Amino acid sequence: MAAIELDKGSTALLIGDCYADIMSSLPHAVDRQCLARTVRLREAARKAGLLVCYSATVFRPGYPEIGDYNKILVPRKLSGNPAVADPLTLIHPALRPAGDEVVVGKRRVNALFGTDLPIVLSAHRIRTLVLLGYATSGVVLSTSRYAADMDLRVLVVEDCCADQDAAVHDFLCQKIFPRQADVVQSTDLIATLGE
Repeated sequence: MAAIELDKGSTALLIGDCYADIMSSLPHAVDRQCLARTVRLREAARKAGLLVCYSATVFRPGYPEIGDYNKILVPRKLSGNPAVADPLTLIHPALRPAGDEVVVGKRRVNALFGTDLPIVLSAHRIRTLVLLGYATSGVVLSTSRYAADMDLRVLVVEDCCADQDAAVHDFLCQKIFPRQADVVQSTDLIATLGE
């Protein structure tokens, strides 16, 4: 078990885009028990008094937030599916936020860009962001890079992240994230929070 130094009073946990349909069906998430690990980590974070936050991507009817050149989001706009405006409806039921926990509806991949999450983190004097979710190559990558540029310490919880492409997940966790973040395992982090 790796020791993790952590100031609980200035640390937040961000559960990024853990959608009900994805976390229950994506093989990379199911086989690795990402949901169960995330539930255990969240409970440890709550007991330790961490600020617990969630993100989900939402849009207004007609998707006016999506420009024609956004390669990631245009397919959603053209799908014919109605836009979802309430982030709570997307979050997996096993991860339903408590009433006082922060839920961010975002319009881009990054949970910090164009949302009020930076204001919340600043108000709570957060210096360390613990990050996990779906997709490793989406919200985790984009948010971790942005958080590092905000001079936050970033911890990516590898075994609570999932991606459509397991090889991309492994590459990011082994080669890219360590440049700006500490890549940790949920069991080590839970042990630290329980101290």
